[in-house]
Amino acid sequence: MKSKKDNIAEYILYLWQIEDYLRAFPEQAYSNTELMELQEMMHMEGIIYSGHLQLAQNALRELEELHDELIDTEAPYRAVMIHLQPSLNLFKSKTDRPGMSDVEACLTLLYQVMMLRLQQKEISPETEVVVKDATQLLRFLSKTYYDNEAAV
Repeated sequence: MKSKKDNIAEYILYLWQIEDYLRAFPEQAYSNTELMELQEMMHMEGIIYSGHLQLAQNALRELEELHDELIDTEAPYRAVMIHLQPSLNLFKSKTDRPGMSDVEACLTLLYQVMMLRLQQKEISPETEVVVKDATQLLRFLSKTYYDNEAAV
């Protein structure tokens, strides 16, 4: 399994991808212990058809808390966020959850683009720019999270 400490953003995206995989093949008998455990968690948490594992929600909450802290303390991070905000607001307005956090919006955007690429669908140049900025923001968050965890 991806390690939350190594890259928390990739960890969340990985869990979302596994959730979708397990939903696509619900009757599959998995020999992989990790998949069996995650499938059982999905059953226990009642998210067979939609929603996210508590593991993913907790990691997202940690990233959101770090985001709030960095907005107040890190000028370069705040500058990237200010630049990204209009695009994120537009993206959120086009979803079924316009009130989602900025961090969740970045992750959702990256996940949706990843799914489009897997389907070999074209990504507009404008979207590519937003993806680049969202990736930069999440990379900074993940590195700071890693540095904080390593310091503990």
